[in-house]
Amino acid sequence: MSEMNNNNQTTMVSDKPKQHFFRASASDFKKIPGSPIAYWISEKVINAFENESPLYENYPVKSGIMTGNDPLFLRLWYEVQLQKVSFNLTDANKMNNYWYPLSKGGDFRKWFGNNEHLINLRDNGYDIKNGGGNFRLRDDKWYFKPYVTWSRISSSSIAFRALKGGVLFADAAPGIFADTDCENVIALLNSKLGNYFLSSINPTLNYQTNDIERIPAVSISNTFVAGKLIEKAKQDWDSYETSWDFTRLPFICEQANNPTYPLILTLKQSYTQLRAHWQEMTLETQRLEQENNRIFIDAYGLQDELTPDVPLNEITLTCNPHYRYGNNKTDAELETLLLADTLKEFISYAVGCMFGRYALDKPGLILANQGETLADYLKQIPEPIFSVDDDNVIPMLDGDWFTDDVTERFGKFLKVTFGEAHYEENLKYIEQALGKDIRKYFLKDFYNDHLKRYKKRPIYWLFSSPKGTFNALIYLHRYRSDTVSVVLNDYLREFRAKLSAHKVHLEAVSISSSASASEKTKALKDIENHRKMLDELDTYEREVLYPLATEQLEIDLDDGVKVNYQKFGEALKKIPSLAAKED
Repeated sequence: MSEMNNNNQTTMVSDKPKQHFFRASASDFKKIPGSPIAYWISEKVINAFENESPLYENYPVKSGIMTGNDPLFLRLWYEVQLQKVSFNLTDANKMNNYWYPLSKGGDFRKWFGNNEHLINLRDNGYDIKNGGGNFRLRDDKWYFKPYVTWSRISSSSIAFRALKGGVLFADAAPGIFADTDCENVIALLNSKLGNYFLSSINPTLNYQTNDIERIPAVSISNTFVAGKLIEKAKQDWDSYETSWDFTRLPFICEQANNPTYPLILTLKQSYTQLRAHWQEMTLETQRLEQENNRIFIDAYGLQDELTPDVPLNEITLTCNPHYRYGNNKTDAELETLLLADTLKEFISYAVGCMFGRYALDKPGLILANQGETLADYLKQIPEPIFSVDDDNVIPMLDGDWFTDDVTERFGKFLKVTFGEAHYEENLKYIEQALGKDIRKYFLKDFYNDHLKRYKKRPIYWLFSSPKGTFNALIYLHRYRSDTVSVVLNDYLREFRAKLSAHKVHLEAVSISSSASASEKTKALKDIENHRKMLDELDTYEREVLYPLATEQLEIDLDDGVKVNYQKFGEALKKIPSLAAKED
């Protein structure tokens, strides 16, 4: 409770012992923007509000774009084709493409990252302007300029990220336009002092532009430390294939720009080196953040109120397991999770190389435009170290029925990257980390991991019969109108013929006089399983795949995964969220 005394003082009374009482002048509250009852704020902080210019007087704070219909006008960057996206644009007057990068908030992450979305602004936003929604294409003079952003609505404390230009800003992720001063601004805002200022203005988790713009713009130059923190966060973000600046998986070759395969190290040795690098990077980021905090705390003499310490779970690097998985696990559990996920990323990259999205010979995206083919790949890489799949269909089956099965191809990829001499050792290392053999991982877990990695907007699609007897992956960007026919004729029917032939062999065993009783019993059981599988394949072909193949279905990547995936009905593995109106 509180009481007013005759000297216009507010005494904050608590149930805690006497040393926890707070006394503050009601007139002092007025010095803080919005006059909140921030009774815990010291005189030094109140003086900062009174004496320093608010942020908006030096740096415009803008709310950002509203489309009126985000599902229609926004995409995750990897859904569309690369040639229709303008990355790194600096001049809004030169907008002549379809898709443009957009910052849209996202998870708690400091310094850099969460850059995942694109916005349709073709013909000066024609589609948005005529879409019938409540849109706001405002503040276009700030388009593609450097700025500092944050997620307007957060589930935890606030985090600020820097963008050096080329990325638009959404209503959910407003911008502070500081041009060459972005490092100084973000140094303050991501410091303990910046958060202390903000908590006195707005103690909630909904951070509006008018909250941020009222923070005192403390004039302390700290560009070096902030620049290093941005650099490390960007290096971490770009190490994963869901970054549009991803070039090559660091797990394969961390140091070389033009690697020579196979690598000399075993998989375990390579991971051990990479893990040591990640630990060093995490600890260095922690040291820099604490140094940044100390600079601001010392400048305002707040050593009695704030500490510079930053716990490991707030070092927001994906390679930091304390942040990635939370602090409620033991170190051993964290290391187990990180190893397994790193190897899953290696497997995902391998699949990307199988389809030609990536190549061991060249960094960055290779095939990333609609309908590209093997010929397009060979134009860029005439003699690849690892051969790309020629027809854009990779079967994923329980057994080695095809030489280009995903498990077989992964084995070849592992031999190419880490050598045949250590193949068995490396494969065992992977399977121990995954907790199952590699074929079972592909059958049971790979696609779910892919959906999680690509936020339920998969770029590899899985043709799958109702009970999963038949499975085949395709790469969305290489899809052509005859792709379903290739799946049907060259894989489903071929697999059914092989399965049928094997059933005939089993029937011969079941009546052979030279077969033992146990062999006959097993053969009879397998015959029944084969019969059920053949019935499943017949139904899948007759009711689903054959009718779809005759349609010669066309797709448009601009429509996005949600629209295109549903066109294939029950031919593809069901993803409930893609069928939902909202996800």
